[in-house]
Amino acid sequence: MNPDRFGPATSMSGRPRRLASRRFALRAAWLPCVCALLLAGCAVGPDYQRPALALPAAFKEAPAGWKNAEPADVAARGEWWRGFGDPTLDGLVKQLHDANQNLRVAEANWRRATALGRQARAALYPSVGVQAGGTRAQNSGNGPIANTVQVAASADWEADLWGGLRRNAESQEAAAQASDADLANTRLSLEAELAADYVALRVADAQSALYAANVASYEASLRMTRNRLAAGVATPADVAQAETQWLSARAQAVDVEINRAQLEHAIAVLTGHAPAEFSLAVVPMSEPGQLALAVPAVPGELPSGLLERRPDVAAAERRAAAANASIGVARAALFPTLTLSATGGYKGASASNLFDVAHRFWTLGPALALTVFDAGARRAQVDQAEAAYDAAAGTYRQTVLGALQDVEDALVALRVLDGEAQLQAQTVRAAGVSLQLALNQYRAGTIGYLNVVSAQTTDQNARLSALSIRGRQLSATVQLIKALGGGWSVPPEMAPAR
Repeated sequence: MNPDRFGPATSMSGRPRRLASRRFALRAAWLPCVCALLLAGCAVGPDYQRPALALPAAFKEAPAGWKNAEPADVAARGEWWRGFGDPTLDGLVKQLHDANQNLRVAEANWRRATALGRQARAALYPSVGVQAGGTRAQNSGNGPIANTVQVAASADWEADLWGGLRRNAESQEAAAQASDADLANTRLSLEAELAADYVALRVADAQSALYAANVASYEASLRMTRNRLAAGVATPADVAQAETQWLSARAQAVDVEINRAQLEHAIAVLTGHAPAEFSLAVVPMSEPGQLALAVPAVPGELPSGLLERRPDVAAAERRAAAANASIGVARAALFPTLTLSATGGYKGASASNLFDVAHRFWTLGPALALTVFDAGARRAQVDQAEAAYDAAAGTYRQTVLGALQDVEDALVALRVLDGEAQLQAQTVRAAGVSLQLALNQYRAGTIGYLNVVSAQTTDQNARLSALSIRGRQLSATVQLIKALGGGWSVPPEMAPAR
């Protein structure tokens, strides 16, 4: 056998050495991988628990008959505004959902936060790239021109030894959930604002109708007084008083138009319209000063229920979770980072035989990095993260307390207004009887017109007060629904840890 057919003798003896060196390189590369897998379950930083907060067993201002909601309560709460029984309001809320710009901003912020969460989660996996290129170079003026063509693929993976990447993904996911709650809170706040403005507008319509009825009544009284003056049974002072009252009522009716127009403009902007392109027709009333809006029934809630139903509470709780995870991110930066890199491909002088085995190359190896001195910068970042969590936990507790106050305020308002409405209804009835008696006595000539004016003023004020109380009851109901979380509920995947 001619050994020259196989090349130099050292090639046969060198092949096992090359194979051995490759095996050693592979072992050296896989050793950090094994260590990374063994440490994969390690994650520095505290595991999250919802900040503790003592809650009362019941609301202080809740009426005696107020029923606490049960876990199996299936009352429809999503479209809470339908409880007012007004199709126009239902349509306006739909327009708000479709066109309100603040709602679109909140929705865009939620999409951005969700994308950041996906980006943080992607850092847990390797990144793979492909490169292809060619160069033509000459090292000196008389040197040869060399061509190089290369096609390669590369992969990099940072081993999450200390859980820093996982904590960062956890933080970003919690931030995305907080943004989702912010979107729900924005939607609920805008719905409540629209409902409150709509109630105020319909109260203004009822006031206008009441003033219009009063103007007609006062005009009739003015004609009667003028006729009595012509008959010699009334004085010019009676006519002046009747005319003054009639003109005053007309001025008050005009003044209501300002408030009504401004409320209409506010509703236009809430529903995504320019005020000049939007109008709401006056709803016919069965009786002047009577609102057609119903007061929706609001199911009771235990104070602990606010932790699940209030979107602002959920947002604050999720931000506390995100801040807690950021502590782990900061602590992980105190330890070394391990990056595994691999590159492989083909490199040659010509593309025609680029993919021959002889042109193949590859690299594989780990890289370990550790900052040995930073003058305490990373430790300061840990302190910052811990302080940020303490602030987020405090914000959460304060948000819960504010939510409890909102409910108590709305409950006491409804309780007091209910009693006030009953007393005012009696006042309206009494004022009506007094007015009728005064008119009869005036026609009989037993009293002067000043008594009629006083009775008419009392009757008008009583009816306006009753209308105002009714409007405040409706507005307080809107605020109570908002305070209880409206139609918002926490999806199972967003439920805070107990």
